[in-house]
Amino acid sequence: MSERVIVYQDKGFRTTYRASDPNDETSDEVENVMHLHDLTPYGMLLASVASCTAIVVNAYARNHQIPLKGVTVDASYNRVFIEDCDDCDENGGFEEIIQEKIQFEGKLDENQLKRLHQVAKACSVRRLLENGIRVESI
Repeated sequence: MSERVIVYQDKGFRTTYRASDPNDETSDEVENVMHLHDLTPYGMLLASVASCTAIVVNAYARNHQIPLKGVTVDASYNRVFIEDCDDCDENGGFEEIIQEKIQFEGKLDENQLKRLHQVAKACSVRRLLENGIRVESI
């Protein structure tokens, strides 16, 4: 199972979303999504993480006079099964991974690029996922 969402945000915080078809495992193509409600729950989660990352990076660049024109966050979800696992779904023999590929637009030097990559990790949604959260139904 895999899924992919690409978020682009310019320096004015205008954001566009594109997503791949999660039902087509063979396609690498990404198509435009008109509304976020067209996404699957995994797609919504990816859009949340990628949007948060873009906002944090853009806000930091603006506040520190870094000439960032825009940021693209290509987020994908994948479930990686342990090698030679016959019943991975039943025994939890898999790892769920969200990967982000971040591209910055603008005339940026090495130090600015390095700093923006560090800042991207400060996204609160990312930290929430990394640290875990308990969900209670009441």
